[in-house]
Amino acid sequence: MDDEACYRAVSSRDARLDGVFYTAVRTTGIYCRPSCPALTPKRQNVTFYPTAAAAQSAGFRACRRCRPDASPGSPEWNVRADLVGRAMRLIADGVVDREGVAGLAARLGYSERHLGRELTAELGAGPLALARSQRAHTARILLQTTELTASEIAFAAGFSSIRQFNETVREVYGQTPTELRERRNRRAPAASAAVPLRLAHREPYEAGPIFDFLELRAVPGVEEVVRRADGRRTYRRALALPTGPGVVEVDEPAAPKGWLDCRLELTELRDLTTAVQRTRALFDLDADPDAVARVLGADEGLGALVRRRPGLRSPGHVDPHELAVRAVLGQQVSVAAARTLAARLAVRYGKPLAAPSGGLTTLFPSAAALADADPADLAMPAARQRALRGLCAALADGTVTLDPGVDREQAAAELLALPGIGPWTVGYIRMRALADPDVFLPTDIGVRHGLAACGAPPEAAERWRPWRSYAVHHLWANNAPAPRSI
Repeated sequence: MDDEACYRAVSSRDARLDGVFYTAVRTTGIYCRPSCPALTPKRQNVTFYPTAAAAQSAGFRACRRCRPDASPGSPEWNVRADLVGRAMRLIADGVVDREGVAGLAARLGYSERHLGRELTAELGAGPLALARSQRAHTARILLQTTELTASEIAFAAGFSSIRQFNETVREVYGQTPTELRERRNRRAPAASAAVPLRLAHREPYEAGPIFDFLELRAVPGVEEVVRRADGRRTYRRALALPTGPGVVEVDEPAAPKGWLDCRLELTELRDLTTAVQRTRALFDLDADPDAVARVLGADEGLGALVRRRPGLRSPGHVDPHELAVRAVLGQQVSVAAARTLAARLAVRYGKPLAAPSGGLTTLFPSAAALADADPADLAMPAARQRALRGLCAALADGTVTLDPGVDREQAAAELLALPGIGPWTVGYIRMRALADPDVFLPTDIGVRHGLAACGAPPEAAERWRPWRSYAVHHLWANNAPAPRSI
């Protein structure tokens, strides 16, 4: 978008562009999201930035009214397969906090200097500034929702010192940590074991279908869907995080409100950023439904389905290795059968939680644990047993990489080179484990039935780029047989 288009969006307070760009006002020193309800500034007084970090690096602080740092992430990162898109996905997953810029550059296969140059040229901020912006957001959440001390919050958010924490919070928010804490929600419990969050997204958002999708595939002991007294559902699951296990629960909203209510129980609060990002990926909260609808809704065959469900999402996953294993378990069997087998493997090879949390008792088994699984525990044909164990061995030794910053084409080639891993399995893994928005599954029985029901030929899928993953979910939802994989 050019500056004039950005200003028109600000003038109309277009919430669809929250997170796509940020508006900085030179006369006030504040930056806002496009939908900020404040008086629209004069055109000559504003500058536009692609990221909150770029605005902060330029000396602007976050608006206290619209909280631009809490807006949905840019949907561009999931679409882009280039260096910048891959880097942003890794930064969001907390790689810079855990491994530093050197670790980020090593994962991407570039030098630190080249990576910094590319990010600064494209986003107006380098990897440290982008990670710093993310830390500040995490710190604000903890200050306003927990009773942790400031020093605990500083290190949980990823800061290396109390001084760095204090300086960053003052610079980004124009307030001290103590002043931010005074603005917290007084209605929240004073001493809750869970961190309450609001996970923002762009409307429209079809929450019902995504909860249906997850409920159908919930592996007992690892996941559960609880029905509440008001009829709504809460999705809960155990998380394997970098420094310890955690539990996430997300509520189905009663009505559209622009966010999902979430609670996180963590062994180590430093995993908060990673847990949030993985939950957002699971519920596809950074998607741009308007961009999807413009392409798919214009298609003669698919348009009616899109208008029926304008905010349908493409669920991701919290653990790429787990999803890859479950894709193989689901080959040529029903979802119920695959879920039953996954539950048995979880009991046999998963790591038990220190204490059960409702119906959650264990983490899904690691790839390394399943690589050496006893064939007697794998109730499947010998060929699929070999495929599963070969996949797990490749994931465990790094032959196949499925982290958020991986090159999707390279990962697909590595998977296809494994025995028993075919195009359908690779496509499903790309769609969910790698959050690829442009995957089509032409051989899937549900897709074929969906195409027939809406009168669209298979070749029509070429017109649906780059949103074919969303087209697949529309076809699955169109009274088609449920997809077979979990």
